[in-house]
Amino acid sequence: MTPTKTIPPDVAHTPSGAAPAMGAPGAGGPNCNEDISHELQQQGWRKFWSKREGRPYFWNKLTGESLWEPPVLNRGPQQFDPLTDPLGICSSHPMGPNGPLPHNPHHSFNNAIASPQNHNHTLKRRASEDAQHNANVAASGAGGAGGQPPLKKYVLPGPWDLEVPTNVLIYERLPTTFPQPYPEIEALRGSLTMRLAKTYEDLCNKRESIAPPKDSFQRWLMERRIIDQGVDPLLPSQCSPEISPQLYREILRDIPIKIVKPKFTGDARKQLSRYCDAAKKIVERRGASEESKKIVKWNADDAYEWLRKTVGASYEDFQDRLMHLQRQCEPHIIATVRVSVEQLCTKLYHLSVQHARNIRERHALILKENGIPELSAPLQPPITRKVWCYPVQFALPSPRMPQIDYNNDRDHMVIKYTNAAVMAGADTHVINISHLQKLEQLYRYNCFDDKKFDFFIGRAYCMLKRYSTFLGNNANPNQQEPELTQAALPAVVFECLNVHFGVTFECFASPLNCYFRQYCSAFGDTDSFFGSRGSFLEFKPVSGSFQVNPPYCEELIDASLQHIDRLLTDSTEPLSFIVFLQEWKDPPLKCLSKIDDSPYKRKQVVVMGMEHEYRHGLQHCIPKTEANFKSIVGTMVVWLQNAAGHARWAPTEQRVDALLEAFRPGRERDRDKATAAVPVQTSCSANAASSPGSTPSAPEVTSGASKPSTPATV
Repeated sequence: MTPTKTIPPDVAHTPSGAAPAMGAPGAGGPNCNEDISHELQQQGWRKFWSKREGRPYFWNKLTGESLWEPPVLNRGPQQFDPLTDPLGICSSHPMGPNGPLPHNPHHSFNNAIASPQNHNHTLKRRASEDAQHNANVAASGAGGAGGQPPLKKYVLPGPWDLEVPTNVLIYERLPTTFPQPYPEIEALRGSLTMRLAKTYEDLCNKRESIAPPKDSFQRWLMERRIIDQGVDPLLPSQCSPEISPQLYREILRDIPIKIVKPKFTGDARKQLSRYCDAAKKIVERRGASEESKKIVKWNADDAYEWLRKTVGASYEDFQDRLMHLQRQCEPHIIATVRVSVEQLCTKLYHLSVQHARNIRERHALILKENGIPELSAPLQPPITRKVWCYPVQFALPSPRMPQIDYNNDRDHMVIKYTNAAVMAGADTHVINISHLQKLEQLYRYNCFDDKKFDFFIGRAYCMLKRYSTFLGNNANPNQQEPELTQAALPAVVFECLNVHFGVTFECFASPLNCYFRQYCSAFGDTDSFFGSRGSFLEFKPVSGSFQVNPPYCEELIDASLQHIDRLLTDSTEPLSFIVFLQEWKDPPLKCLSKIDDSPYKRKQVVVMGMEHEYRHGLQHCIPKTEANFKSIVGTMVVWLQNAAGHARWAPTEQRVDALLEAFRPGRERDRDKATAAVPVQTSCSANAASSPGSTPSAPEVTSGASKPSTPATV
């Protein structure tokens, strides 16, 4: 059984709160408050000892203010002093995601944060940000002989840069009420989701006599997440309306047959003939009105007559005749099958609601068995203040993790979970060693309640299982089209975006394909331990520069563009979104008109198809040589910026040319060669992973893997 730590429910993943007493005997210990007058104590002041700085500090439990110098009685409402604030809450020194940033006149973001107009921003340093600050203090000699040595720097080679600090500010937000992921629950969710997908396939085959549109089930899950307010992070359980417009539209588009672009003239002739047969069968067998039967049969017979009489017709002739037949028959076919398709969509949704309820009940039972009480009251809203963006936090702690087997197999790791109560055999997932090391590094930066990596393998399994379930339950990488698996931009493009446009954040990514260590993802509960800030549609940044590459789902793209427009309207601080959309023509995206009409559109360019590359969405489990592929369609790049964002990160001709050059095929391989030629100091976590039967442990000195204290300890 994997050892675990007991985490009190009230401190697990808590981003802020009251400061704990930190008195130390002999150094302003239990009686250190004797130095404070009774009047100051009445105002909330207490004296504590800072182990990090080696000196006392003063903290007000009523206002949250902290000072190095003794407070003055009745100073008035302006209590905060940015020059003497030991917690960095209002520090005038530029703060980065890992603590105070060194002064760098060439770093535009540092200069912006240090500018006078930003001195009034309330910036709180999180517990994970203390590690870098400790290193700075030790390097400068602060704290005397007891100062800690500088922390080790781990630079992982790969198509990512996890050392880029964020420039994104948000308002502090509530933790999520979703329970923390658990292997048995993820296995159960995967089993029920696979059953739901099989039911959907059977309904399409038996009721509508068509194969389910390719990947329509995954797009249905994405589209439902936009409006779902239910109890499950994957399966829809509380949506209005119940009928998905996306699913309804895709099914109707394939009735009576799926129309594809033929390769040859003979294929075009066969498709026209098949459409005639299928259209006549629909109106004859599905109870169409007499008028619909008459019109559809007449048009189908007319097309048959044309096929018999016409000799030597061209490819275009057959295509034109098919389009004419569609225009005549489609309204009558839709009227005939509309009720049936609506019932299919409704039944699929109700089954999903039932599965989500069963999953939640089982999860609640596991929490109860582990002595974790359910939330009895709504969470209190946090203090409204700006903070550096931080991962999703949980209101409930994690149960004890079960045993999960794993072993090294050459250049990848095999993670295996067995639970006879949920599935017949072992559930196996494969991940490359380089991506496993990446997950460990992300875990160090973003996980606050597991310093010793006791839960790492369990949480990595839950994350891998969630994406496997979403993509079709252990999808075979060789059978997946790379464009449909959330492909990522090449690393050289991200480097260019960071250098020229200040981008430090991805709005649609995952722990497996992210370039930066801060990003939004579809599943904030499983991904938060690896840096996810949750769903982009629920993420409300105040300032920052972002890369936006949403999956191809019209409702999701539409909702994202509306969300970006609201963010740019609401903030006067620098905000920039660089949107990447692949130009799929069938069907065309109607929501793209929002981009043309947007007052925040600053620039738009198109990278031609077959002239640029993407990274495969399953890059974590395929050979490195297959990770890059040429995009068969063009990519539209749009800059959406408010006035302040445009002033800072304007898409000048020189910057845009640099981005287009970064897209050139082969640049990724050139980068890999250059990286391989430079020696780097890497983590030794692969060695830990190579010994079966033991959980990978973090090095003694880690960065950002400690629990968050309340407030950030000094």
